[in-house]
Amino acid sequence: MKNPDGVGKAGNVICGDLMELYIKVAKNKKGQEIIKDVKFETYGCLAAIASSSMLTDLAKGKTLEQAMAFNRKEIVSELGGLPPVKIHCSVLAGDALIEAIFDYLNKNKKPIPEKIRARHKQLQKEKEIISKKYKANVSK
Repeated sequence: MKNPDGVGKAGNVICGDLMELYIKVAKNKKGQEIIKDVKFETYGCLAAIASSSMLTDLAKGKTLEQAMAFNRKEIVSELGGLPPVKIHCSVLAGDALIEAIFDYLNKNKKPIPEKIRARHKQLQKEKEIISKKYKANVSK
């Protein structure tokens, strides 16, 4: 996506799946900020790709508040279910969306809800773990 309004990156410490999600934000007729467009790049298994794709369908046209409220159960339900061992893939898509919204709000100096701020901090810690893991693997 050219010139996204927000970019979110998420990864899974255990399986190594990585995702980057891009959003464009616009205002609807009521003046609410909505996700006008959303695209993703995923390095991962089929379940990670399917979850990412489903999230783009679910998020497009939603207000930022609605999009911040998504959870993995909604994504899994819309997919018709996932094997228990693949549920973590649906979390990856939701985390990338949260990070993209955080990025948008932060860039535009808009208030960031505490729930989003707390999740962002947690995701930052996970990114550090992933970064260290991959640096260790690359240097071997």
